[in-house]
Amino acid sequence: MKIFSGRVALVTGGASGIGYGLVQNFLKLGMKVVIVDFNRDYLQEVQQALAGRNDVHFVQADVGDRDQVRAAADQAIRKFGKIHVLCNNAGVGGGGDTHDPDFDAWDRALRVNVGGVVNGTKIIVPLILSHGEGGHIVNTSSMAGVVPLPLPGLGAYQTAKFAIRGFTESLRMSLAPHGIGVSCLFPGGARTRIVEASARDEAGRAAARETTASWMDPVELGAYVVEGIRNNAGYILTHSEFRDEVRELYEMLDAAFPRNQQVPAGRKAFEDQRRGMIRELRALPVKD
Repeated sequence: MKIFSGRVALVTGGASGIGYGLVQNFLKLGMKVVIVDFNRDYLQEVQQALAGRNDVHFVQADVGDRDQVRAAADQAIRKFGKIHVLCNNAGVGGGGDTHDPDFDAWDRALRVNVGGVVNGTKIIVPLILSHGEGGHIVNTSSMAGVVPLPLPGLGAYQTAKFAIRGFTESLRMSLAPHGIGVSCLFPGGARTRIVEASARDEAGRAAARETTASWMDPVELGAYVVEGIRNNAGYILTHSEFRDEVRELYEMLDAAFPRNQQVPAGRKAFEDQRRGMIRELRALPVKD
């Protein structure tokens, strides 16, 4: 998608961090933006910052709740008529470790971090398809969806970010024949409130702010996303410090394959056909 001016974006988690960075980039390009966020305080802050504008609309909603997502989509259509760009960006930190016996925190984290992306997609993409003008979907994963994240309490978070990666790969293939682009965003450290929000007290929040002070500005990150949408990039990677680690990871994967294995002709033919389908789908043009 190369035409932005006059089109409509809906951004979940849009009142802070990466989401607000996306919003600011879209508004600069002349888009109308629906900002969806669960946090009332964050929404009020952004409403004050953008007061007086008629190209932005605010909705408080929990993306883990399908009825609330449907209501947000309905508001967007009533306000601006159509949706062209969907950024499934809302997320929460924490959720517990993979070996932790507690299910409550785990389920809450996956409800938002995976369920929110699924809900946004399955409810809003049909609306994008209905107007026939094309569009683009951006699902926010994380570099934690590519490389290990050996920090305590983040097993659910990493699980969700890998799930978003797989979901987005499937979505890109299914929407390619319709001329709608799909990207998976893999940010590294950015100055968001997700780390601060996980802190238990003010001392913890202060430490979180200090830790994230040198991380990427969300507006800068949002500019990479805009470029990714223009180019219909399947993957949007914004932090070059991970490049060597990703190369090492895929070298490990390559080294793990059996050597000198005789692949049966039928099995090889099946996979060759699958790869051919993928190449054809990736080559399909998107609507401007």
